[in-house]
Amino acid sequence: MKKIILKAGEGKRIKSGHKWVFSNEIKNIEGSPTVNDIVALYDNDEALIGFGFYNPHSLIAFRLLSTVENEDINIAFWEKRIASAKALREKVYPNEKSYRAIFGESDNMSGVIIDKYGDYLCAQFVCAGADFRKADILEAAKLVYNPKGIFIRNDAHLRQLENANLKAENEIYFGEISEDIIIEENGLKFYADIVRGQKTGYFFDQRDNRLKLANYVKDKKVLDCYCHTGAFAIYAKKAGAKEVVFVDSSLPALETAEKNYNLNGLKDYNGVEADALEYLQSKEAKSEKFDIVNIDPPGLIKSRKDFNAGFKHYVKVNEAAISLLRHGGILATSSCSHHLNFKDFKEVISQAAAKAKREAVILEYGFQSKDHPILASMQETEYLNFAIVLIK
Repeated sequence: MKKIILKAGEGKRIKSGHKWVFSNEIKNIEGSPTVNDIVALYDNDEALIGFGFYNPHSLIAFRLLSTVENEDINIAFWEKRIASAKALREKVYPNEKSYRAIFGESDNMSGVIIDKYGDYLCAQFVCAGADFRKADILEAAKLVYNPKGIFIRNDAHLRQLENANLKAENEIYFGEISEDIIIEENGLKFYADIVRGQKTGYFFDQRDNRLKLANYVKDKKVLDCYCHTGAFAIYAKKAGAKEVVFVDSSLPALETAEKNYNLNGLKDYNGVEADALEYLQSKEAKSEKFDIVNIDPPGLIKSRKDFNAGFKHYVKVNEAAISLLRHGGILATSSCSHHLNFKDFKEVISQAAAKAKREAVILEYGFQSKDHPILASMQETEYLNFAIVLIK
C-alpha cells in the first residue's frame, strides 16, 4: 500500500486521538499516491499509525479512517460506522426521528455529513476522498436507514479548500425528494427544504439550546435575529412568549419561518426582512424594548486570519442586542465558529456588555446538540457556543 511517513514528533497529536495530518508534518511519501487514494500512515520511526484519505493538494493532507491493519474500506466498513452512529443518536434522542446522523470525524467518517429528515437523508461530502467514495457511503446509509430518498448537497465552501476540482453539484442520489418535508423536533413541526435551504435545510445543532431558552420566555416579548426558519422564536411562542419578532435578511427563510409558525397552530406572525445588525441598530428597534433578544449569526470567522475582524463583529452584534433589552432582560447569544473558542466567546459577551454600559450575568452555557458529538481530542469538532445572559 502507498504510504506517508511523518516527521519526528508529528505523530503525537494523531496518536492522541486527532484525525488529521497537515501537509507540513509529512517527511516522506512513498508509492506516488493521488488525491483519491487511501494510504497507510507511519510515524517517523515507521511504526504504523493507521489508514485514511490522502490529498496532496490540501493543507489537511491525511484524514484518519481506521487503525486496523488490512481493514477493507468498503460498503460493509461504512455500514458499521453508520450503524454505530445511529445507535448513539437513538440513545441520546430516543423519541426523535430527525437529527444529524453522521458528524464527520466525531463518527469516524472524516469529511462526511449526513442529516436525517424523517424518511429522507441529505448528505454532504467535504473532502475529496469521501466524495470519491460517496456511492459506497450512501449505499451503506440505505442499508442502515432504508430511506425513501437521498439528496446530495455538495455546495459546502469547505470543498473548495480541497483544491481538487470538486464540483458544487446538488442532486437526487436515490428515490424521490419531497419539496415539503416536515420534521418533528421536541414535539414541534418544521418544514425542511433540503434542496434549496441553507446548509442541508435545518439547523439541528441548536436543538438543546432552543429548549434552554424556552424556559425563560413565558409572557415575554422576544426578538429573534438571524432567525433562519424560525425555530428559536417558534419554541418561544409555544412556551408562552407574549410576542415574538422574526428578523432575517433572507426572504425565503422568513417565508419558511411563517409556514413553520402556522404549521404549529400559532397566530399573529411578525417577520422583518432586514440585515440583523442594521435592524438591531435601527430607530425602529430602539423605539421598542425587548425582554429577550436571541442572536444566532452565521460563522463570522472562517479561518484564523479572519479572527480579529470576526471577533469585533461579534462584539458589535452583541452590544447592539444588549442595548435593546430592558433591565433584567435576557440575551441569548451564539457563535458557530470553532476559531472562536469558549474563552473568546466569554470575552465577546464581556466586551459587548461593557460597550453597552450594562452588567452581564451568565446564567447558562450551551454547546452543539448531542447529535453533533465533540471529540475531546479534536477541538475542530467543537464549534458552537451558546449562552443565556441576564442583562442588568
